[in-house]
Amino acid sequence: MTLTLGHYLTLGAMLFAIAVMGIFLNRKNLIVLLMAIELMLLAVNLNFVAFSYFLGDMHGQVFVFFILTVAAAESAIGLAILVILFRNRSNINVDQLDTLKG
Repeated sequence: MTLTLGHYLTLGAMLFAIAVMGIFLNRKNLIVLLMAIELMLLAVNLNFVAFSYFLGDMHGQVFVFFILTVAAAESAIGLAILVILFRNRSNINVDQLDTLKG
């Protein structure tokens, strides 16, 4: 059995749907929200690589490297913010983070 573009796109769509469900079902824990956003980015990256492979063009794979760079920076900064919030407030629940509310 050979894998076609449809198989990759279906897997990407399922990963994206799982990430969306993770965001909507769990709005309290900030770490889970960041993990769901990362899963969304990985689903999109899978689609870019699949299209790049099946079209014989390298632009999609190069674009994936830029997305992964931004995702790594976002993860590092997000985790640093979470550590500071946990040190200051002793919890990271999204419902209780309202210090910037005007």
